[in-house]
Amino acid sequence: MSVERLVFAIAGIFILVSLVLSQMYTPYWLLFTAFVGANMLQASFTGFCPLAKILRLFGAKPGTAFK
Repeated sequence: MSVERLVFAIAGIFILVSLVLSQMYTPYWLLFTAFVGANMLQASFTGFCPLAKILRLFGAKPGTAFK
């Protein structure tokens, strides 16, 4: 699986989990959802994604979006 697919999968999991947690415990979990969304937005403009760098360190094969 390429870095891009892993980033999208992990971001989706984080968003869904934080939405569930916001319904079960406290709405403050939505701040985490906002953080993930903001990070995805800045990565779309800058091409820099911290998670992509971490995944490459762990040996995920690079794709074309995050260089």
